[in-house]
Amino acid sequence: MRITKTTPLQDGFYMPAEFSPQEGCILIWPHRKGSWPYEASDAEPVFARMIGRLLKTEKVWLVVEDKTRDRAKSMIEKFAEPEVLNNLCYMNIETDDAWARDTAPTFVTNGSILRGVNWMFNAWGGEYDGLYSSWEKDDALAASFCENLGTDYYDAGDFVLEGGSIHSDGEGTVMVTESCLLSPGRNPKLTKAQIEDKLKAYLGAKKIIWLPCGIYNDETNEHVDNVCAFYGPGKVLLAWTDDKQDPQYEMSLRDLELLQKETDAKGRHFEIKKVLIPKNPVTVSERDILGYEFEEGEDVREVGERLAASYVNFYVGNGIVLVPQFNDENDENALGVMRQAFPDREVVGIDAVSLIVGGGNIHCLTQQIPACND
Repeated sequence: MRITKTTPLQDGFYMPAEFSPQEGCILIWPHRKGSWPYEASDAEPVFARMIGRLLKTEKVWLVVEDKTRDRAKSMIEKFAEPEVLNNLCYMNIETDDAWARDTAPTFVTNGSILRGVNWMFNAWGGEYDGLYSSWEKDDALAASFCENLGTDYYDAGDFVLEGGSIHSDGEGTVMVTESCLLSPGRNPKLTKAQIEDKLKAYLGAKKIIWLPCGIYNDETNEHVDNVCAFYGPGKVLLAWTDDKQDPQYEMSLRDLELLQKETDAKGRHFEIKKVLIPKNPVTVSERDILGYEFEEGEDVREVGERLAASYVNFYVGNGIVLVPQFNDENDENALGVMRQAFPDREVVGIDAVSLIVGGGNIHCLTQQIPACND
């Protein structure tokens, strides 16, 4: 059922932290030729490995189309142990691309009941600076998914938001970036205060932390999930570089300075762990360019273009953390920081170079469904 007369805040619902217990995870099998070179042949094994690992501890809802279902099934069966395949549920819904974090529903709960939130999606900027010209299928996904799942959902109307642009601690604090939420392609008619009120109403939040910046050259207008993430109440992981010549240095420094001054909704000062970005920037290769097939009106790439690679774009599941790896000397450092942050979970590195060439990474491709008591 679509809920339009009340909000999660009014009904006592809130967005749990990602490190809270989960029922499962949503992914969308990749297929867009302008995002995934060579018809996703490089990315598909990475998707399959992620799904196979997640199936060991939680359910996975995989959104597929008629043209991708058989391919997805055969690939996953190569990487998943047979005894966990019963945790996999295929859901046939057409999509424009595979970014489940941004197009699948955001889930809220009152502790015993689960509900979705349906935001408006406009391909990260609509006609102003959106990344593709037709996004109707992606915009319809959240409502369709909730209806297929049999879950009631709140409709946020014409409020534009992507799941990657918000991060919740589950205790009333939500982090966002000014660069994204105040961008002209999202909600230009709303003031910062009005956007904050909307976030509080639909996420059940009490305080919004506005970080200035995200990751350099992030085409989402710098989503927060690529630069900073909660790993516990009052605890955050911040993407960082010690190289003062790197454009990321000033951006991360501005975020650090704000976090050092701020407190969360419960008045706690933040414990901050820095996670170095790859030492060598990840860029679009000549091979990548030859594999893309861009549609008219779609954002295109260039050889040598710097991609927004960050280890903070990880996924926390039940008992596991999936961490991007970029064949870089800082890969192992990132795994070490994650082991410190999540000592009770298995930290698994995922070769994510074929994901970042699509424009995002592990967190961008996943959306958690929180566990409820019922």
